[in-house]
Amino acid sequence: MIYREKLSNGLRIVVEEIPFVRSVSLGIWVGTGSRDEEPANNGMSHFLEHMLFKGTDTRTAKQIAELFDGIGGQVNAFTSKEYTCFYAKVLDEHFELALSTLADMLFHSLFLEEEVNKERKVIIEEIKMYEDAPDELVHDLIGETVFPSHPLGFSILGTEQSLNSFTRKDILQYIQNHYTPDNIVLAVAGNVRMSQVLPIATKLFEGASGTCKRSKSQPPKFMRNTQVRNKATEQAHLVLATECYAFHDPRVYPLILLNNVLGGSSSSRLFQEIREERGMAYSVYSYYTAYRDTGLFGIYAGTSPEQAQQVIDLCVKILDDIVENGITGDELMKAKEQVKGSLMLSLESTSARMSRLGKNELLLGRQVSLDETLEKINNVTLDHVKDVAIDMFDQSLALAAVGPFDHLSVPDDVS
Repeated sequence: MIYREKLSNGLRIVVEEIPFVRSVSLGIWVGTGSRDEEPANNGMSHFLEHMLFKGTDTRTAKQIAELFDGIGGQVNAFTSKEYTCFYAKVLDEHFELALSTLADMLFHSLFLEEEVNKERKVIIEEIKMYEDAPDELVHDLIGETVFPSHPLGFSILGTEQSLNSFTRKDILQYIQNHYTPDNIVLAVAGNVRMSQVLPIATKLFEGASGTCKRSKSQPPKFMRNTQVRNKATEQAHLVLATECYAFHDPRVYPLILLNNVLGGSSSSRLFQEIREERGMAYSVYSYYTAYRDTGLFGIYAGTSPEQAQQVIDLCVKILDDIVENGITGDELMKAKEQVKGSLMLSLESTSARMSRLGKNELLLGRQVSLDETLEKINNVTLDHVKDVAIDMFDQSLALAAVGPFDHLSVPDDVS
């Protein structure tokens, strides 16, 4: 069963009680990410994620690590474009200790100047690592290409220039503006009851105050540009992209199935045509990312520089066929079974269940049950999928590429 509560300061709590497991996964979800930044403080959300592990009033960074190691637990965090999550997975008997430690990190981190300067160097090295990983770099590049001058196009890591400008005062100001109870969700899944969670969470979080001061930016406008980064790589790394749908849009369900048919598995059209039939790529797949007010659908391929233009043309041809003819009934049936199976298998993990709770609460403001999700997938028809394909692909595509060349182009004849 899933239970929801809200503290008097606006902090939301979602608990899924799973009495037949021994683990508990818990996450503190903060509704802020790189899209809430400006060029001058780009990378602050991710920087702050790192800094919360660097020591509090009562625990050093080493003691935080030793605490979770000592109870056989896991602790980590990640930053996305729209949210940041600090999470842990522990045995049920250690739930209160884990939650109190995460809360301590959230509200009582010291942000010592020495640690700020040290972590700045660490993240600059992380940026350099991504620069040396063209298959990762191209995904940053496509965001910058389709959302130029908009925070959705910013790198989550920030830039060396922006990182070098951060001060302890900047960090504390960002926390004051964004790490407010009305912008935080506590998600818990596992062998624990809401009746246990609520009094502990109330004690730890009720003292927090303030309201989120989100920067107002213009709605994102998807630009169908081409950007090529000349880099001496062995492979060409390509992403073709088009605009898709926001997290709350009902067309996400036919999109999920279309993505599966196009490039979501080893039996997909892109994989079979480009890798299996022609041997032109080792890695080729499609994906989508849904944001709160827009989305991005992408096709990635890694191929030899000599074949890059041919692979682009072939991808466009495959999309053209789906726009013209749709997918088959057999493809739709297989996609439904694959998506449903993958979803249900993933939910055998308390971590996946916790993540689902947190995202739904933060981005939708409600919980979507497994039965509701399965019903919406089952109700998708061939016409629904074709309508989505026409809407997304019956126009020019954006392209980002990294490799030893200066120019590539996207054919204009997507039907």
